[in-house]
Amino acid sequence: MKLGEIQSLSIEKKVEFGVYLTDGSEKVLLPKKQVPEGVAIGDSIKVFVYKDSKDRLIATTNTPKLTLGQMGVLTVSQINKVGAFLDWGLEKDLFLPFKEMTRKPEEGDEILVRVYIDKSKRLCASMKGLYEMLSTKPPYQVGDEVEARIYEFGHDFGTFVAIEDKYSAMIPRHEDVSKYRIGDVLMVRVTGIKEDGKCDVTIRDKAYVQMDEDAEALLDLIDSYAGVLPFTEKASPEVIKRETGLSKAAFKRAVGRLYKERKITLEGGKIRAVVED
Repeated sequence: MKLGEIQSLSIEKKVEFGVYLTDGSEKVLLPKKQVPEGVAIGDSIKVFVYKDSKDRLIATTNTPKLTLGQMGVLTVSQINKVGAFLDWGLEKDLFLPFKEMTRKPEEGDEILVRVYIDKSKRLCASMKGLYEMLSTKPPYQVGDEVEARIYEFGHDFGTFVAIEDKYSAMIPRHEDVSKYRIGDVLMVRVTGIKEDGKCDVTIRDKAYVQMDEDAEALLDLIDSYAGVLPFTEKASPEVIKRETGLSKAAFKRAVGRLYKERKITLEGGKIRAVVED
């Protein structure tokens, strides 16, 4: 049985609460609500195998956003005393232990992580070890403007970002990134490509121009809603993207800019344009 992977398993036994699947040596339960109609003993079903809330192996026909060994962006759904939990498309969220964080995220943040198996044989997420997993063959040239997500701060060399969540890049340490957080997506400009394929990028000039444009576009959108936007940066990334065309990170930056300039207020889960006298 391959924990954390999508695999084809055969139906060994039907029970009232589902079916037991086997790979020939081990068996795992596929709950009744997940069992396709009309299947019979011996039929093969493609499933993902993980562990339930009681650390028992369980199968699902749902496909997670990430499988074992993969890297990608997941949304933080909850944070408690033991760590964070990430929405990866299954009933049980993926656990991100504190020890696997490079910096503590907040609920709603979209962060880059990888999936691994911990010492207790559980599937978990990690914000560490991403540098080695990012591609070093970017399809870019010096001067190109691209989106990059921050995935790690605090190194002597600078701030590590993933261009389009795929390619390795770095913002030099002398550039001020103090107002940004893990998971933020910035507009950056490629300033150099090293022999090993890794990119050097800058947030200067172009990033601020982009933020100004986003803020102006957002203010126009609020005006189209009669001066009251019925959601804030706490809304889901899907809602924000659908209604504004911005990523959640870009939306939060634009909101911050407008709030700082006192062009909007944030009250009662809504964004209101400030009416000038």
